[in-house]
Amino acid sequence: MYIIGENIHIISDKVKEALKARDAKFFQDLAVRQVEHGAQALDLNLGPRKNDWAEVFPWMVETVEAVVDVPLSFDSTNLLGIEAGLKKVTKAQPIINSTSAEPERLEKVPLVAKQYNARLIALTMGASGIPVSADERVNIAIEKLIPRALEVDLPVSDLIIDPLVLTVSGCQQYCPELVGAIQTLQVAWDPAPAISVGLSNVSNSVPKENRSLINRMYGAMLMGAGLQMMIADPFDEDLKNVIRIIETRDDSTSLARSYLALSDRIAAMEEPQPDDFDLDDAEQRAMWKTVQILLNKVIYADGYLDQ
Repeated sequence: MYIIGENIHIISDKVKEALKARDAKFFQDLAVRQVEHGAQALDLNLGPRKNDWAEVFPWMVETVEAVVDVPLSFDSTNLLGIEAGLKKVTKAQPIINSTSAEPERLEKVPLVAKQYNARLIALTMGASGIPVSADERVNIAIEKLIPRALEVDLPVSDLIIDPLVLTVSGCQQYCPELVGAIQTLQVAWDPAPAISVGLSNVSNSVPKENRSLINRMYGAMLMGAGLQMMIADPFDEDLKNVIRIIETRDDSTSLARSYLALSDRIAAMEEPQPDDFDLDDAEQRAMWKTVQILLNKVIYADGYLDQ
């Protein structure tokens, strides 16, 4: 699993404060620790930076590249800011996060990716928003995103399709459809582009104590669908253990066998079953309940584990 570290994110109060103070040590420490914990690239979500983009994006690149060598992913709606950052990159091939199929973004962003030899994350979202169904998301990729990349001579190998994770709290119906979108995208184009998602989005707006559980159960399901790349938290050791279990086929414990059974069910396009889990075990019972909400079989509520 290729993990893009998510922790340099403007939504964090600590990141906001450090950016305001231009605290290079804070960002360098956070960058190094993410890489040490397994991140193979780093997402830099700085927000739009409408007033200071010309200074902030280059400063961040110089700050982070001073201590790590991994690719930097520029996560912003400010294309001028992204371009200012790309001009300062001296190490690994950068990533632009992201374009969508909205006409203005699709016209401009792939050209910038091509100009600066950047990989491009492309969202399956059009002018009318994010479609629920897997087929509609796949159609956006094969009818708009991939053809536009080819039109500007951006190699498909540099294109990363993001079929979009939405929160189970309020957008529950999207969750199972994403599984199907990932499965179909792998066979809808030859050669298939890479696929990535923002995994932690699935647990946005849910109680903090349930976030890791929801993230890792969804991660296991998406790995079963074939996902090999994600923006995620490299400090989440439970999530990384699930990734290890599935990648190494570790069936040495009952817990590991349940994760493997879930992933294998999805890979076979079968419905996960309660018999795949030891429901006498409290942890595995929570896992099964979480799978049920992610499949949209049981309506999500913050207290779903107590039901």
